[in-house]
Amino acid sequence: MLFAHIGKYLLMLKDMFSRPENWKMYWKQFMQQCVDIGVGSLGIVLIISVFIGGVSTVQTAYQLVSPLIPKSTISQVVRDTMILEFCPTITCIVLAGVVGSKIASELGNMRVSEQIDALEIMGINTKGYLILPKIVASLLTIPILVVISGFVGIWCGELAGVFTGILSSQQFMQGLVSEFKPFNVAFALIKAYTFAFIISSVSSYFGYNVEGGALEIGQASTKAVVVSCVFILLADFGLAALLLK
Repeated sequence: MLFAHIGKYLLMLKDMFSRPENWKMYWKQFMQQCVDIGVGSLGIVLIISVFIGGVSTVQTAYQLVSPLIPKSTISQVVRDTMILEFCPTITCIVLAGVVGSKIASELGNMRVSEQIDALEIMGINTKGYLILPKIVASLLTIPILVVISGFVGIWCGELAGVFTGILSSQQFMQGLVSEFKPFNVAFALIKAYTFAFIISSVSSYFGYNVEGGALEIGQASTKAVVVSCVFILLADFGLAALLLK
């Protein structure tokens, strides 16, 4: 059963490029998906980033209780944890629930209502027309959301530190630029692109292959979110093991 799903998933990816349609059809779908995935998810990403950044500062200060450790170390820890893990991974796990369930339910509803069958009768490559714009839009917008999450999270971490009296703004900025590794940003973007592809392609697979009615659409959405989260965590470990040496 597992190998059957893997085979169907790979064939779906191959069939997206087998019969390309007019680029104008792709452009309209692509722009619509950018709005749905990017702009539609911006609010929840901002809320998550605000609280993760603030909590990271407070909890890091709670753990670094030794007077021998400079307070600027707090911002170093917050910076690296936000960039390396919290922003790409936590944000994409939440987006798997928001974006993934939406993609799966949208395609599942089209499958159940026979809209996909009607498009295929018209000679349209439905995998390319419906799935490819979702994947490309995810690859564009989700990394942007991760970058925004990083900026907002670190900024709110500074605000939390200043308002609670943990450290001053100057101490936070001192630690923020201390021993900064540019590769951490590149690593976060690599994770963001990988997770974006997982979310969009896995959710599209489960939604496109729904069989049944409304109950099966809900089950497909649940499976899409669960499988996407599992693969995100596996990819998170794999990328860390390969690139952070």
